[in-house]
Amino acid sequence: MKGDGMVYFLGVDVGGTKTHLVLADENGRVVGFGASGPGNPDSVGHDGLASAILDAYRESVSGTGIAKSQVIGIGLGVAGYDWPEDLDGILRAVGVLGFEANVAVVNDTVLGILAGTEEGWGVAVVSGTGCNAWGWAEDRSKIGRVTGAGTFMGEGAGASELLARTVQMIAYSWTLRGPKTLLADLFVEEVGAKDLEDFLAGLVRRRYHLDGSMVLLVFQAAREGDQVALDLLHWAGRELGDLANAVIRQIGIQDQEFDVVLVGSMYNGSPILQQEMERKIRSLAPKVRLKRLRVPPVLGAVILGMEKAGVRITPEIRRNLEESLAEEEAFGEAPV
Repeated sequence: MKGDGMVYFLGVDVGGTKTHLVLADENGRVVGFGASGPGNPDSVGHDGLASAILDAYRESVSGTGIAKSQVIGIGLGVAGYDWPEDLDGILRAVGVLGFEANVAVVNDTVLGILAGTEEGWGVAVVSGTGCNAWGWAEDRSKIGRVTGAGTFMGEGAGASELLARTVQMIAYSWTLRGPKTLLADLFVEEVGAKDLEDFLAGLVRRRYHLDGSMVLLVFQAAREGDQVALDLLHWAGRELGDLANAVIRQIGIQDQEFDVVLVGSMYNGSPILQQEMERKIRSLAPKVRLKRLRVPPVLGAVILGMEKAGVRITPEIRRNLEESLAEEEAFGEAPV
């Protein structure tokens, strides 16, 4: 056993494509990293969730001599933890791993609040492949959120929602319901279609398929001045601002100063998204500050685990965590 009397904390960011885990000591010094595959229980089940966490944990402790009994706090941010009824299954999955630690579970969006705000409260809005928004009041007595179900519940705009609307605009251009757009040519070329009619027919007949990376074509067309693409980005920014405003109303912080943390790769595409968001949010909450998340979300999971075990997060602990994670290339530039 490493260092008699030493205790450690786990932070786990469980996503739909990957799982990241960090093991830290009580001073916030990171002593182990682990990465594994998807752990969202909606897609891999609770056994898959447990396996993803265990695989990442084994990697993080390899060669350290740290025992499970030394881990006293675990913070989990779980994609797929969307409703209160989900919690029991997640806790059972963690329970079979054999830890005796205090465990705190949040939706993975909440990690953006913990990682991106020194105060530990506010709102986070994710825009990556999909989108989501959650918020905590200052004393954490109130939590606000949207459904996270995307277009099914009328929530935009991550890449998938923006692509869906883009296809509609391209179809409008073909039927003359809307203006011509450079997007039509870009998407026809991207999928290798013969022409616009073939592209649309191929989508309907499932000969052609879209993936999230194609959202870059919307940003490209906007940079080239295409009005339809520009309108799409303004729409996406307003939608993301609407998600934040819904959460802000739920927790009643309209008149306070607080941070809205922007999490996800979509914000890299164009400043229009953040500009539109800010205009929309400031119409409700004029003292708001918008911040890009510049550290890996798993930092928030470690903080959650430490707090659950009764540790007060000092500026020194946060600084140690940030510096340690900045040295770990596996986590790359924060959020996706």
